[in-house]
This record gives sequence, C-alpha cells and structure tokens, in this order.
Amino acid sequence: MAIREIVTAPDPRLKQVSEPVDQVDDGIRALMDDMLETMYAAPGIGLAAIQIGVPKRVIVIDLARDGEEPQPMYFANPEILEKADETAPYEEGCLSVPDLYEEVERPETCRLRFLDYQNELREIDCDGLLATCIQHEMDHLEGILFIDHLSRIKRSMMLKKLQKAKKLAATA
Repeated sequence: MAIREIVTAPDPRLKQVSEPVDQVDDGIRALMDDMLETMYAAPGIGLAAIQIGVPKRVIVIDLARDGEEPQPMYFANPEILEKADETAPYEEGCLSVPDLYEEVERPETCRLRFLDYQNELREIDCDGLLATCIQHEMDHLEGILFIDHLSRIKRSMMLKKLQKAKKLAATA
C-alpha cells in the first residue's frame, strides 16, 4: 500500500470521465488499498480513483468517526439504480478542493449497484451521509466537482480562493 498524491482543482484530469474496470482483480484491489490509505492520510471519508490521477470507475468510502473501528467500503463501476425525489442539503468538502466547503442539495436516498472488493456484484440502499458521499464520489467519475453544483458566482469565488491558496503554498 502507498499514499498517492491527490490531484487538486483546477487540474484538467479532474474533468475527465473515468473508464469502467473489467473486473476487480489484484491490480484493482491494490489501487483500492492505495486509495484507502491516501484517503485516511488526507484525512477524508471518500475518494475516487481520478483524484489520484487514475481514470478508473473506482471509489472508496469510510464513514467511521475518529475512535471508531474503520469500516472501509469499496465500489467498482458504481451505478445508481434509483434516486429519491426528495433532496437534502449537506455541507460538502473535497480532498481535490482543499479547505473549501459549501452546501449542496442531493437526493436523500439512492439504490446502488457495484462490484465489491471480491468482484461480487452487489446492490445496497444508501441514505444520509452515505447517499451524499456516494453521489459526490460518483460525480468525480463523470468529471464533476461539488463546486460544479454551485452558482457560477460561488464557483468562481471558490476557484479564486483555491488558486490563491496554491500560490501561497508555492511561495512558502
């Protein structure tokens, strides 16, 4: 396992659409393990493969809080089968848009089909934070960042803040 560098906006790689995987084999499991280690080190609760520069339809999530036993979840080729009509706001952040947070409205619940760590096809119902997180990470697979859900003005302000922070970090 290795900690990989997280790609940050406005890197154009974050805008590309990720490719499906044929199956979850040892290579994909190694990718998932690296992603999980990278996510924990950041720290974060979800990570898509494109965020470490790999354009594959692979996501890892762990919603365990500090002090709780880790509960990693692995998703390859995730597909939303159903979404609730009702939406819920959640203040989102992103490891690829560091230190910036904004409220985003997403469907409250969704039903998901995916390949797990063992290459088994599974379906689960997601609600609450898991529903928000899976939809956020699946957006990455389509080249969409959470800031793309904001108004043009808010998105522009956030990108300016991000670029300013990058310049400050480069001169430090």
